[in-house]
Amino acid sequence: MRRVVFNQKGGVGKSSITCNLAAISAAQGKRTLVVDLDPQGNSTHYLLGKRAADLKDTVADMLEQTLSFSMFTRRPDEFVHAAPYDNLFVMPSSPELDFLERKLEAKHKIYKLREALKKLGENFDAIYVDTAPALNFYTRSALIGAQRCLIPFDCDDFSRQALYSILGEIRELQDDHNPDLVVEGIVANQFQPRASLPNQLVKELEEEGLPVLSVRLSSSVKMKESHQAGVPLVHFAPKHNLTQQYLDLFGLLEGVKVGQPA
Repeated sequence: MRRVVFNQKGGVGKSSITCNLAAISAAQGKRTLVVDLDPQGNSTHYLLGKRAADLKDTVADMLEQTLSFSMFTRRPDEFVHAAPYDNLFVMPSSPELDFLERKLEAKHKIYKLREALKKLGENFDAIYVDTAPALNFYTRSALIGAQRCLIPFDCDDFSRQALYSILGEIRELQDDHNPDLVVEGIVANQFQPRASLPNQLVKELEEEGLPVLSVRLSSSVKMKESHQAGVPLVHFAPKHNLTQQYLDLFGLLEGVKVGQPA
């Protein structure tokens, strides 16, 4: 399974959702990989901590080698690093992605990530791809290479307007490049159940027939604490309500029942 988490709007929780779903997947015994395509590297730092700053062999290095022919091209799995949790691995981001993008686009390398993800799928049960908050070359590459797409929504009107644009762009990519891509749903993130506006917006999206998932992810300081500690919620606060919401979301997406860790 190859899943991309994407929204053009920043601050909607892409990296948090990517990493916490991946951590749950790994905790469930699935060999799980996070591919970080955002030059900011939030997922990389969240899962790998301080050593992320000194890493060699990043996703940028993997993509750069596609720009020229070589008899010694390295396998995609040679750019993967183990996270400090069983079954969880990361292909880290790099600031070099910004400088590399124009070269890759000029040489029409839009399908190279799909090839790499398919090869990685031979070694991993689940692959989660984090993207930058922009529909750039890397995000398009990820959507072309993915099987599923999850869209975070942070329950404000700006995010709602961006949502319509995102769905249109995804439909175009499905038509032109990846007919097998499935939009799994829209995840209401940083949701405040007692506030009227988030409930109103989610209800209106549902009435429009958009695929809003039934699980809502609450706004909680525990997520910020998890970021600061560099520890996903399933390990940082296994009994917390937000952790259970993530477990419920994972179970909904995978069609399984997942309880809180002992």
